[in-house]
Amino acid sequence: MRFLDYSTHMEGQIWFLPRSLQLTGFQAYKLRVTHLYQLKQHNILASVGEDEQGINPLVKIWNLEKRDGGNPLCTRIFPAIPGSEPTVVSCLTVHENLNFMAIGFTDGSVTLNKGDITRDRHSKTQILHKGNYPVTGLAFRQAGKTTHLFVVTTENVQSYIVSGKDCPRVELDTHGCGLRCSALSDPSQDLQFIVAGDECVYLYQPDERGPCFAFEGHKLIVHWFRGYLVIVSRDRKVSPKSEFTSGDPQSSDKQILNIYDLCNKFIAYSAVFEDIVDVLAEWGSLYVLTRDGRVHALQEKDTQTKLEMLFKKNLFEMAINLAKSQHLDSDGLAHIFMQYGDHLYSKGNHDGAVQQYIRTIGKLEPSYVIRKFLDAQRIHNLTAYLQTLHRQSLANADHTTLLLNCYTKLKDSLKLEEFIKTKSESEVHFDVETAIKVLRQAGYYSQALYLAEDHAHHEWYLKIQLEDIKNYQEALRYIGKLPFEQAESNMKRYGKILMHHIPEQMTQLLKGLCTNYQPSPEGQHDREAPVCRANSEEFIPIFANNPRELKAFLEHMSAVQPNSPQGIYDTLLELRLQNWAHEKDPQVKQKLHAEAISLLKSGRFCDVFDKALVLCQMHDFQDGVLYLYEQGKLYQQIMHYHMQHEQYRQVIAVCECHGEQEPSLWEQALSYFARKEEDCKEYVAAVLKHIENKNLMPPLLVVQTLAHNSTATLSVIRDYLVQKLQKQSQQIAQDELRVRRYREETTRIRQEILELKTSPKIFQKTKCSICNSALELPSVHFLCGHSFHQHCFESYSESDADCPTCLPENRKVMDMIRAQEQKRDLHDQFQHQLKCSNDSFSVIADYFGRGVFNKLTLLTDPPMVRLTGSLESGLQRDLLVHSRRGT
Repeated sequence: MRFLDYSTHMEGQIWFLPRSLQLTGFQAYKLRVTHLYQLKQHNILASVGEDEQGINPLVKIWNLEKRDGGNPLCTRIFPAIPGSEPTVVSCLTVHENLNFMAIGFTDGSVTLNKGDITRDRHSKTQILHKGNYPVTGLAFRQAGKTTHLFVVTTENVQSYIVSGKDCPRVELDTHGCGLRCSALSDPSQDLQFIVAGDECVYLYQPDERGPCFAFEGHKLIVHWFRGYLVIVSRDRKVSPKSEFTSGDPQSSDKQILNIYDLCNKFIAYSAVFEDIVDVLAEWGSLYVLTRDGRVHALQEKDTQTKLEMLFKKNLFEMAINLAKSQHLDSDGLAHIFMQYGDHLYSKGNHDGAVQQYIRTIGKLEPSYVIRKFLDAQRIHNLTAYLQTLHRQSLANADHTTLLLNCYTKLKDSLKLEEFIKTKSESEVHFDVETAIKVLRQAGYYSQALYLAEDHAHHEWYLKIQLEDIKNYQEALRYIGKLPFEQAESNMKRYGKILMHHIPEQMTQLLKGLCTNYQPSPEGQHDREAPVCRANSEEFIPIFANNPRELKAFLEHMSAVQPNSPQGIYDTLLELRLQNWAHEKDPQVKQKLHAEAISLLKSGRFCDVFDKALVLCQMHDFQDGVLYLYEQGKLYQQIMHYHMQHEQYRQVIAVCECHGEQEPSLWEQALSYFARKEEDCKEYVAAVLKHIENKNLMPPLLVVQTLAHNSTATLSVIRDYLVQKLQKQSQQIAQDELRVRRYREETTRIRQEILELKTSPKIFQKTKCSICNSALELPSVHFLCGHSFHQHCFESYSESDADCPTCLPENRKVMDMIRAQEQKRDLHDQFQHQLKCSNDSFSVIADYFGRGVFNKLTLLTDPPMVRLTGSLESGLQRDLLVHSRRGT
């Protein structure tokens, strides 16, 4: 962009002043140049001047990028007079899109060129406006697709919509301005049209008047530069009309240059110059041209320098507005707010200071502000700051504690309620648990309860209700509406204190918690929640001092939930036994006795037999002890129990009932009665009778046992000894007869064996032992006396050496012999049978027959001994086989 200026009217030259300040120019008109307008976005220059004397101004359009003989190319020339009447051009403006150009005249006319202004054939000219007052300013304003043209005269302001066909007109105001006293602002002021009168400066929208500013002084030049309004004025009041018509350009006068920041409403610069010709903006600076040929450059200071200047003057509000208009970042603004707050604080304006500190939230460390207002007299300011800190969700637990303490110190219950009950759409602005602690400590229990319940801090709610307010009913109601897991944990935690104060309601809730828990309707959220039940055994310690409620709870659990934990039944048994032991009323005691026995017979103590037995013994519950002994098959203990209590008939009854399972009971009974010095002949006789029938003890042992009793005379055991001797005599006679028969049979068999070995055997069988037909040669004969046809023998025999008739019997005998030989080493079995058998002698005889006690043949024995042993074994086998055949 180049700096443009024009010389004196008579020269007709246009001069270029680039940044290098090398002045160049060319002859544009023959006589003079009156107006210039350079576009900002195009290298196009529009000029108005005169080539001949008279009122015949010409408009020339120059393309500065193209050259014609060294000069810029003139692309269009056309006369500027509107119609046939000659008049003087007063102002000129061109739209940046090169499609509109407006020219104002001193007779009040305005011509509008539509189309490409650089070419004649693409442009049309029309008279847009006619009036009686000279046109002093023109400006195009583009808003979307609509283009407006502002027209200002010495007496009025109006606007036209030039982008349409009819160009409708809007009258904006009834006072105008002089030449060069209007301008168009930038987007920061919404592209408003500025008109500077002697008393005020007015801003206009295309359809209405906007704000106005009272800037006194006669306005000479108005210019807009980078958000600033530049006004050149003098104190001497001069009418715009007289200036336009009869101004004296050669007169020298002191003039004031003011640069206004309309956004922030302060004067950015003010200076006095002598006879200013024009004010121009280029290369980021503002240039002031004076009539003495000097050019003054005004450069804008950077934002930080401006702020520092304002800080020195303590103009913090102005600094804040300036920073916002310059789009300073949030950190920079926060620093200004902090400095402003510090300034107000130092002046004693604590209310204003805290408002500035509030604006630093998020950037400035809160502790910096809090330390300033910790004094009790400044607690209101601290409260305001902390409230905003929480509102922006930037507070921590310490800030919450401090704010709530401020509320409590001020006793401002309304603010406190508002703070804790105001809910954000997203989240709470403070740490709830910290708030509950502070409120509880300060005694604001209702507010603390509200927070605890509203934010589901169940432990805090119950702690306040039970420890501070002592509202046990409400605490129990609250537990009843909690979900299962939380209700269970809180019942374990607070169950004892609730049971102490409201035992009935507490027991009722525990019954539901341990069977089929469903939260109360006000707390139920999931109607299809699975059925939950707590472990009832874990709540037994809660009833430590409430046995009546404990009994009701245990009986309820055992009735509605048969698979309750074992601890329920153990505790219920102990409780029933305690009640039975301490009961004095016989009828009630009998009822409690029946309940305890019924519980023992329920079958719930099979796996904890010892525990139930200990409980019955501790409470001297005899029937229960005896029942458990019987269930555990502890017959010895039953016997001892009756013996300890000297219940003779029960001792006999136990022996009769369980003697089959444990025969030693009779022996213990005999020993028991033998030690008694009382007359127990009846019971001793009963025991001896059973011992005799079952042959449980040797007579000698019986005699020795009864010898300990001084009252037991011979008459007591006479019948027993006589019967025992008679039976033994009969047994001896039978045994002698059997021995004699066995000896005779053995002698006969031995003789038969000897004959078979030494004498010839005559076979006289005439019939076959298989087919029972007459024998025919060839035939087969065996020493046993059986004869067979050869073909019958071959058909039925399994071995050539065995008789088919005797083979099955012989096989049985051989199997018996082998079985006996295999059982020779079963010493453990022998000991067991010997111990358990009533007739030990028979067991020993049986094992003698199996050869258990035969002499072992050792490798060191002489060969003859081994042979003899083998012969004896063989002889025994032959005798056994022969005896089987004989039978």
